[in-house]
Formats: sequence, C-alpha cells, structure tokens
Amino acid sequence: MSTGTQAYGESWYWDNRYTNEPGPFDWYQKYITLAPIINLYVPLHQSILVVGSGNSAFSEGMVDEGGYKDVVNIDISSVVIDAMQKKYQDRPELKYLKMDVRDMSAFESESFGSVIDKGTLDSILCGNNSRQNATKMLEEIWRVLKNKGVYILVTYGAPQYRLRLLRESCSWTIKLHVIEKLAAEEKSDDPLWELTKPIPLNNDGSSAEETLGPNPDVHYIYICTKEISANTNV
Repeated sequence: MSTGTQAYGESWYWDNRYTNEPGPFDWYQKYITLAPIINLYVPLHQSILVVGSGNSAFSEGMVDEGGYKDVVNIDISSVVIDAMQKKYQDRPELKYLKMDVRDMSAFESESFGSVIDKGTLDSILCGNNSRQNATKMLEEIWRVLKNKGVYILVTYGAPQYRLRLLRESCSWTIKLHVIEKLAAEEKSDDPLWELTKPIPLNNDGSSAEETLGPNPDVHYIYICTKEISANTNV
C-alpha cells in the first residue's frame, strides 16, 4: 500500500491503473451531488479546467446536465487521456489534454474562470515530496485562474490540514462547504448539512470542528477565490 500511495504523483502508476481499470470512476462525488455548489460558484459562460480528470463522468455531467460549454480536462496519464479523447472526439465542449498539474505552462496565465479538483491535491499529498509538489500545483492553479476566479477543491482534508497549505501557497479568499460522503451513493432528502450554506471558518479552522463535531463523515469543499490585489508578487 505504501508503494502505491507514494506513487500517486507518478504517471506510470496511473497509466497502469487506467489500463487495468478502464471503466468510468468518480472520486468522492458525482456531478449530480455537487451540481448545486458548481451552479452557485461557476457561471455557465466560463472556461473551466478540471484537473486530474481521469475517466470520470463528472465533466460530461457538467455539459449534458449543467449546460456548460467549455470544459478542459487534464490528467498526467496518457492512457486515460487517449481513451477520453476517443470517447469524446465528437464533443467539442469537452477537451482532454495530457498535462501535469504541477507544470501547466501550456496554458497562459489567467486562462480559466474556474478550476475544479476532486481528489487531485489529496493524491499529490499522498506521494513523495508531497508538500513541495502540492505547492507547485496550487501556484499553477492560481496562475491559470483569472482574477476573482474560483478553485473548487473537493477533499477529505479537514481545515486543520488544508487551510495552512492553501493560505501559504497563494492569496485566496476561502469559503468552506461540506457534503456527506454518502451523498455520492444515495441522495438524501434530509441531509445533515445544507450543501450551499457555508460552514463558519476562522483562521485555524477550529470553528468548522465546533460546527461539525469531531471526525464528521463528510467531504470538504473549499471555495478558493483568487485575490490578485492581495498578492504582492504580482
């Protein structure tokens, strides 16, 4: 397990995985469960980047169900990108490119209105040189976002584990939402937490634990808005 975990940032690991597991798979949540939060923060007219897209049907859902027109997907695995390019070759709204999220130099700065990440930061944090690679990833996401653009991070990482990393890497204004992990499997008519209502978030994240209790069975959704005026390096 440790060898596989450390290899999460390596293309060969994902090439092997997608060769052996070619069927579509969504990490954490499907589009139908996250649609309310996507609709809240991502305007239809924007160009959207999905990082670590894999063979997820999430982007297809954004186009077919959400009405989005320009969804660019990147992944480090050439195996999965080749497969997805063939699958969606007649769908101009869906573009698939082989690219490492830590080096997106093929994209100009401020190219996208939104970036969506379901599990890619988590994957990198499980690999070798995790902090350095995570910082590279976040700096690149910040660079390709337009001013006031949003990075939507869906993660298992609670605020005490994610806030410092996010704040030390770039200048973000951060809101926190949560969704029950079971929402990915079955839609509840009476969820514990209202998806579109932000959770109180103080500097160290302790307010979230006070609200949710210890070890809540949720995925955390960080809405990180790029604040270019707050970054003295720009």
